[in-house]
Amino acid sequence: MIALEQVTDDPGRLRRAFGCFPSGVTAVCAMLEDQPIGMAASSFTSVSVEPPLVSVCFQTASATWPRLRTAPRLGISVLAEDHDEICMSLSRRSADRFADIAWDHAPEGAVFVHGATAWLDCSVHSEVPAGDHTVALLEINCLQADPDAAPLVFHGSRFRRLAAI
Repeated sequence: MIALEQVTDDPGRLRRAFGCFPSGVTAVCAMLEDQPIGMAASSFTSVSVEPPLVSVCFQTASATWPRLRTAPRLGISVLAEDHDEICMSLSRRSADRFADIAWDHAPEGAVFVHGATAWLDCSVHSEVPAGDHTVALLEINCLQADPDAAPLVFHGSRFRRLAAI
């Protein structure tokens, strides 16, 4: 029999359990005041085909999400396996997260990272408060994907690569 432990006030223990589930890593970015802003997010998932929706979770303490949510369009870039430094740059609290990142933007303002495995041009559909996070449902307006490109994987607080079997 498996001996489960009660959830305690130790957030590190809970984070370690969450870290057992591998996830892809995305960049959520937009143009605001003629400057790119964005952040990395690993809590990305597909939600619906009709209407086309994805979700991303943001900490309620985030200073970036309140700015991003005002943009008419958001770019979601599914980061590729060699984008670990890009992910780290987009995760830092620095003035210019885009200093060493090759990027482009769509006319409506969505910003995309070069070399990603997929690009989704989205608009905010709705938001749901969820504990210390906000779940943002984003409607996909346009997309491009390269399913043969290998994604960046985050697991156990480290970046990993997929192995071919």
